[in-house]
Amino acid sequence: MTVEEAAVVLGISRATAYDAVSRGEIPGSRIGSRILIPKVPLERLLDGAGEAGDDEPKP
Repeated sequence: MTVEEAAVVLGISRATAYDAVSRGEIPGSRIGSRILIPKVPLERLLDGAGEAGDDEPKP
């Protein structure tokens, strides 16, 4: 999917999505002048978003 489509799915702005791709937070591949986001890795990223991370307090 395009970066713009991924931004809609994630509920973020187009500019934020491009920044996240450049930082490696969203997986993306450049094909010619286009940046494409593979759906399966994006879905995995979203599936893991609800898991406890380092920034959450431990019980």
